[in-house]
Amino acid sequence: MQEHLAEFEARGVRIVAVSVDPPEVTRDHSAQQGYTFTFLSDQEMEVIPRYDLVHAGGGRGEDIARPAEFLIDSTGTIRWVNLTDDYRVRARPQELLRILDELHGRTRHRQSPFRATRPSLSRAQLFLAYESA
Repeated sequence: MQEHLAEFEARGVRIVAVSVDPPEVTRDHSAQQGYTFTFLSDQEMEVIPRYDLVHAGGGRGEDIARPAEFLIDSTGTIRWVNLTDDYRVRARPQELLRILDELHGRTRHRQSPFRATRPSLSRAQLFLAYESA
C-alpha cells in the first residue's frame, strides 16, 4: 500500500490499518516497514470484533485479527470488502485502485444514472485489519 499511497490520496482515500498488536509493536513494525499511513493498535479488541474479524486462536493460541480490507465511504457505509483467512493473501493496491475507480464511476463500463446521488468516495477510508506476525 505504501508504494501507492499518493494514488490513494489523489482519490481522496485515507488508509487506516488496525492491528491487535500492542502500540509499541505496531509503531516499531510500521517504522521498520516504512509505513507513513495511519496504523492503529486495537490491543483490547474493541474494533476488530465489530467487523467480525476475530481469528480465534489464530496467533499461537491467541486471538488475532483476520486479514481484511474494507472501503468505507464518506457516510460510513462499507462499499467493498475483501476477507481472507490467510494473512499472506491480500488485495493488491492496483486492484483496490481499480475498484475505487469503478465505485466512483471513473470507468466506462460502470456508468450509473444514480451517480449524482451516490455517497462521495472523497474522504473515504481504506480500513485494513492487520497482524504483524
